[in-house]
Amino acid sequence: MSSPASAEILVIDHPTGVQPDEGAETGELDSFQTSLGHRFSEPHLLATALTHRSWCAEHEGDSNERLEFLGDSVLGLAVTDEVYRTRPDQDEGDLAKIRSAVVSEEALADAARSIKLGTVLRLGRGEDASGGRDKSSILCDAMEAVIGAVFLDGGHARAVDVVHGLMAEQIRVASLSPGDHDFKTRLQELVAQGSGEAPEYRLTFDGPEHDRQFLATVEVGGKTFGPGVGTSKKRAEQAAAEMACAFLAEDGTSADDTTGESQ
Repeated sequence: MSSPASAEILVIDHPTGVQPDEGAETGELDSFQTSLGHRFSEPHLLATALTHRSWCAEHEGDSNERLEFLGDSVLGLAVTDEVYRTRPDQDEGDLAKIRSAVVSEEALADAARSIKLGTVLRLGRGEDASGGRDKSSILCDAMEAVIGAVFLDGGHARAVDVVHGLMAEQIRVASLSPGDHDFKTRLQELVAQGSGEAPEYRLTFDGPEHDRQFLATVEVGGKTFGPGVGTSKKRAEQAAAEMACAFLAEDGTSADDTTGESQ
């Protein structure tokens, strides 16, 4: 398929309200699609996937949040299918840990950087000035949105191909040591060695709607760790669990031995 022309990508009659004066240059969009491994036949899907909510706070239009929601599910299924088919000797627990590592904020942000997603994002002026084009949380969410857009534009098989192309190295690395980045599972395993009581997570959120941050704490053996911060509840809980795991590893005690005031 030939590359979409400039007007096809940026000047479109579509309810997203995307305007040409705030977008990436045609050459950047063309290069991005080449790196992604998919050229959009419906340019408005790409435009929406690249539109952060901070841009929408300053302009009319829809953000990429709905596409992010869709892309999260597409990504999870594509990774699950890949690791199930290619790792026949690993059990269900290891497969779940591999998937968790690959769909993590860190892994998705790295994949986004590898295809220079940040250069084509639509950001509000404040977010852009504060380094938003390289924020892991923004890149992760946009990567999921782009995957969702590929699914709508090219179908399930095309989206799976794109995910496999983007995440092959992350899958390989995660398969070498399953669970290294799934801190909630690791914390649960540490607790099971001690008291056996399940970690208790508590969530709050902060910030305006267009820049919402979730904060999580986790209580283990009478001690509270956190807050872990993330753009979703899942990521915030993983961050809090990582703090608890780090303390237990450094302290050298089982989970039921932790005492003292909350951090």
